[in-house]
Amino acid sequence: MTQSSDIKRKVIEKYGLIAKGGSSCCGDGGLEFSMIGEDYKFVKGHVAEADLGLGCGVPTQFANIREGDHVLDLGSGAGNDCFVARSLTGASGRVVGIDFTESMIEKARLNNSKLGFSNVEFVQGDIESMPLTDSMFDVVISNCVLNLVPDKRKAYAEIMRVLKPGAHFCVSDVVFVGELPAKLRESAEMYVGCVAGALARDSYMQIIDETGFSDVIVHKERLIEIPKQILEHYLNQDELADLVASGVGIYSLTVSGIKHKQI
Repeated sequence: MTQSSDIKRKVIEKYGLIAKGGSSCCGDGGLEFSMIGEDYKFVKGHVAEADLGLGCGVPTQFANIREGDHVLDLGSGAGNDCFVARSLTGASGRVVGIDFTESMIEKARLNNSKLGFSNVEFVQGDIESMPLTDSMFDVVISNCVLNLVPDKRKAYAEIMRVLKPGAHFCVSDVVFVGELPAKLRESAEMYVGCVAGALARDSYMQIIDETGFSDVIVHKERLIEIPKQILEHYLNQDELADLVASGVGIYSLTVSGIKHKQI
């Protein structure tokens, strides 16, 4: 099994448990840690049953979604960001959520059946190779998901492919500044908790630039405080002291970019 397929298997296992209410985003053995740090409670379109607390931002806040837009949510989970997007597109728009985990798709479809939205649908698929046709969407959003994708270049190339010319993406994701300790990067638990899959901020922004997006804007950047008891689960006291002294930081980043029209 390749490293990529092993990562994907772990993501499916972990998020399958989350969908069934058996685990949280990060941690094990009673160590529970949500990285969201963003309150959806007063966001228009928020659906409490669909909010599993797995995000690290509110990408719809900066996504400039308009009535009638066709919107794609990458890693849609139980559907919360899709339902927020639907409140902005209205009945004349269309919202598609794609997720790698079958049980998440089932949960999202159940939530949507309760809401009765005929223009919201959920598709199971791999973000690195989406079962969607070219130039379908006005806006692509994602919330703390691309850091779970092994090949982020493929993911951003796919975002470029499915966007209409002149359309844009807005993604909230996790990046880091400095060098994360190997134990954090290699841990499966921390990986599916969005930390170990994160790239260095400069490398992340470089991928967006090299994919060909223009007018790239960082709308929000927020330091994520990992609780000491979580870090102590992976690092001894000396390693923890070295981490604090190193100035390494893990950040939530909300960024957008445009696919230019062909001339």
